[in-house]
Amino acid sequence: MIHGPVEWAGFLALVGFLLILDLGVLNRGHKAISARKALGLTLFWIALALAFNVYVYFKMGPDSAMEFLAAYVVEKSMSVDNLFVFLIIFSSFCIPPEYQHEALFYGILGALAFRALFIFAGVGLLENFGFMMYIFGAFLIFAAIKAAFTKTDEKDPREGRVARFLFKKIRATDEFDGGKLFTRKNGVLYATPIFMAILVIEMTDIVFAIDSIPAVLAITTDTFIVYTSNIFAILGLRSLYFALACVIERYSSISYGIAAILAFVGVKMIISDIYHVPVVMSLAVILGILAFTIVISVIIDRKRGGGGRDPRCDACATPPGDKG
Repeated sequence: MIHGPVEWAGFLALVGFLLILDLGVLNRGHKAISARKALGLTLFWIALALAFNVYVYFKMGPDSAMEFLAAYVVEKSMSVDNLFVFLIIFSSFCIPPEYQHEALFYGILGALAFRALFIFAGVGLLENFGFMMYIFGAFLIFAAIKAAFTKTDEKDPREGRVARFLFKKIRATDEFDGGKLFTRKNGVLYATPIFMAILVIEMTDIVFAIDSIPAVLAITTDTFIVYTSNIFAILGLRSLYFALACVIERYSSISYGIAAILAFVGVKMIISDIYHVPVVMSLAVILGILAFTIVISVIIDRKRGGGGRDPRCDACATPPGDKG
């Protein structure tokens, strides 16, 4: 389905308004977000996505509405993996809790552009080269196997090759200057740890988009539906992080559920010429997998005796000295 400039302009205006509302009203100033507030904001963003789904239903029809809902659920479930990585990044850079939301906010701005690039490129490939459906499907199955049998990488995110390259090119300091992204020392401009953390978050989002966008394209190739569902899932990711960051590691079985979803949509893409899996069935399978893995995770966590607060949820008590 081709959507005109009015729909696109209206959606982008809505996103701009929501970003201003988020940073300027709901989370004004530098202060840590409590789990209770984060949970309320998470429900707000989910309700907003469902309200937009109602708009899609009346404007574009029930099929598009079902595609939006399925794509939103897939993207939301895929984004759970991001939460643990965010925790590692903030811990590695010793970002205080009061600055973490703003760092994620700037990360969202970059995601708006990168997701659009990947989505339009992916749709273009599928529409012009039919065999890409099989390649995407095989890639998702490979990603599922990797997710199921590979433990989350807990190494310092600053040790990656791309990160090391950036750190060599950017003059940075380990000292904070309030919530500023840059600071001057002896007349020389330095990037603060907040700015460097934002860069790593952007690189992380690109890596996750490589997995999640093909998964959503297995549901629909309507660029408007794919992009809007992606952005609504991303908009609520920050509040979800603050609501679950300190307990997400205890529910490690969820990663197996994500792997199962990737495998399902991968198979769905490969067999698409033989059998078209209805969107309703896809949504039911995805929700069923999520529900099952969440229940299993809770049961396992209780058998282990729960767990205390993850110490990495707290910022470093004393930021390291200047190395710039």
